[in-house]
Amino acid sequence: MENALWEFLLKKEYKKVKLRLTKTNHFEVKATINGVKGLFILDTGASNSCIGFEDVTLFKLNAKPSNIKAAGAGAIDMLTQTASKNTIKIGNWKSSNVTLVLFDLTHVNTALTMHNAKPVNGIIGADVLKKGKAIIDYNKKYLYLKNVIK
Repeated sequence: MENALWEFLLKKEYKKVKLRLTKTNHFEVKATINGVKGLFILDTGASNSCIGFEDVTLFKLNAKPSNIKAAGAGAIDMLTQTASKNTIKIGNWKSSNVTLVLFDLTHVNTALTMHNAKPVNGIIGADVLKKGKAIIDYNKKYLYLKNVIK
């Protein structure tokens, strides 16, 4: 019975990705952006996937100015930039033409390290999770994503 979900989703062409629960009770996931590996928080409450300003060069992002102000994790009205036409790979799931929001993740990483968790490169948000028709198995700590052909 415990493999029933995975067996069902496998038939529906989902990809299975292991999640790691941090000391701050967040799920961490490894992802590759534009061919570069990084560590990300999985955040269903974040409307967009984000990368910290300090990692723009690392992930080969073409940053453009944005009028959008970001808010979250106790910070408001943060300046942002956007980067379009990126490729993201999470486990064996892959998507192209992903737009990322860039902003200062210092407050997020400070909070994580204060609780003995690793700093992250960014956040995987609802935009990517929706694109992958995500299903999260909180008990078994797995993320399931479906490749959507377009």
